[in-house]
Amino acid sequence: MLRPRRFSSFQRLALCTTASTYSLILVGGLVRASGAGLGCPDWPRCFGSWVPPASAAELPPQFDRSLFNPTLMWTEYLNRLLGVTVGLLIFATFISAWRHHRREPRIFWTTVAALLLTGFQGWLGGRVVANELAAWIVTVHLIVALVIVQLLLYATVRALKRADGPLSPLLIALIVITMIQIGLGTQVRGAVDAAINSGVAHTSALASVGPLDHIHRSVALVVFAGSLLTMMWLSARFPKERTLIQWAYVVAGLAALQVALGIAMAYVSLAPATQVGHLAFASLLLGAETVLLLLAKTSHGLRGFH
Repeated sequence: MLRPRRFSSFQRLALCTTASTYSLILVGGLVRASGAGLGCPDWPRCFGSWVPPASAAELPPQFDRSLFNPTLMWTEYLNRLLGVTVGLLIFATFISAWRHHRREPRIFWTTVAALLLTGFQGWLGGRVVANELAAWIVTVHLIVALVIVQLLLYATVRALKRADGPLSPLLIALIVITMIQIGLGTQVRGAVDAAINSGVAHTSALASVGPLDHIHRSVALVVFAGSLLTMMWLSARFPKERTLIQWAYVVAGLAALQVALGIAMAYVSLAPATQVGHLAFASLLLGAETVLLLLAKTSHGLRGFH
């Protein structure tokens, strides 16, 4: 269903841009987990310069030298460079959509929306630094990034396979709940950071979050249950739709991995690798759900599913 004989230039570019955006989300998770979010305390420059200083001695007088940490600084700076690269790729995708698909509104205007949100995302990045990683704006920053991925996935799948059927309310609900779940997870992470900064032991930080963490875990189980039900329904009702069923298995598998990583974080370790993996699989889960939604839209035999 998603294997044309030869990809067009727009299809190749859209796939590359989508993959790069996922990489940016992954790197952003690494920046957050490593504590490098304020490695550059200003924005868009880093310590007042477009190129990071080589040592604390090169800092302008308005910056506290105790803030200088080369590892954290370069981690954050490289994250910003990747963000600029992704922004240029999204702009290139927009240009390609205008050249090849401007008479297909669902592709063209989706790329326009992705481009506009990318500009807004850049501005939000500055607000994240200005607000010193406040949990609410970090959550908004992540949600906007995920929406951009959703738009890119839509344009990519739409260009690969024409989708003329109705959207499945069940899958739309699953996507919305997953987005809420990711937002709750970001809030939990912010509360953990606040607890650690206030002197709570690292091993006790998650337990101090309270009801928010319990809600986060409950919604995770809802997402997992919804993924399993979707997989079983498709497998039993439409056994001949192999590609669709394969993606349903991918969604269920990613949901299971998310639950497993959540358990590991709650009861074993809040190690940066676990945190980054948790965010990465959450992003992939949301993307897989979106692909499943669009594949169901192309399958005219799934009338009962809609």
